[in-house]
Amino acid sequence: MVNTVNVIWTLVSWVVKMAGLKLHTVEIEPGTVMRFWVPSNTISKSKLKPKPISKPTKPVVVLLHGFCGGGLATWQYQINPLAKKYAVYVPDLIFFGGSTTDKSDRSLAFQAECLAVGLKKLGVEKCVVVGFSYGGMVAFKMAEMYSELVEAVVVSGAVLAVKESMISKAVEDAGFSSCSEMLMPSSVERVKTLLSVGFYKNIPFPNRLIKDFLKVMFSNRKERSELLDALVISYKDINIPKFSQRIHLLWAEKDKLFTPEVAQNMKEKLGNKSTLQEIKKAGHLAHIERPCVYNRCLKQFLASVMLDEKKRSNSYYA
Repeated sequence: MVNTVNVIWTLVSWVVKMAGLKLHTVEIEPGTVMRFWVPSNTISKSKLKPKPISKPTKPVVVLLHGFCGGGLATWQYQINPLAKKYAVYVPDLIFFGGSTTDKSDRSLAFQAECLAVGLKKLGVEKCVVVGFSYGGMVAFKMAEMYSELVEAVVVSGAVLAVKESMISKAVEDAGFSSCSEMLMPSSVERVKTLLSVGFYKNIPFPNRLIKDFLKVMFSNRKERSELLDALVISYKDINIPKFSQRIHLLWAEKDKLFTPEVAQNMKEKLGNKSTLQEIKKAGHLAHIERPCVYNRCLKQFLASVMLDEKKRSNSYYA
């Protein structure tokens, strides 16, 4: 029987290709590969051994996905609208999609390092990183570690570091016994519960669709569980870096995992280079639930970053 989710991803892939992106795998180091959707005009057309042939000609935006889906699943409603004006790069993080490693490191720092190496091999010198949930945590780490690469950061539904009690409360409120059970469900009913946490409105997904989703979206369970274990640190170890970049917190008004109060508290700790914007009537998955509003807010911030860069360039050459 045909898997409906595979059919959907095939259609999404086709749409993304029509927007000018193609799938490309980068060897980060021996034993570690990372898969990216990249602007097709930056990669050779050779079917045997495609390779980067030019740097991006537009400002670069990198979209980092959450824990329950890869790049296309997370950003399917953002890629095409952004690709008209920006060079869009959509990676699958390690142990998602076709990205994998034989290394034992499961830290955010390792994910950030792989991304930085991969982007540089693809010719990216500067970028704005947009991260959702787990991808937002990786985005923060990238900004901390690679300030020369990351020009600005947009984060939705993610925190700088995970306080164990914060996760425990979110898991308990959702009716799960552990973080792994919540983010890697193994039954239709558990997926429905997870979706009810992610969305503000109740969306009745068919059981057939959810069953097919389970078959294709939750591979590498052992490794992903290890990624979750690496996230949880004690509160006393949390250190707020002094970021040099602008950081925009694009938050859902009805986020049940990380509430707007969490975002406001984080903004205060990040200082005056951070901004907070709420999306009304949306849950944790605001970019899927209200994509038009999310895209409008995101484009406004990206435009302001590009304007700042233009002003700096004009000042430099004045």
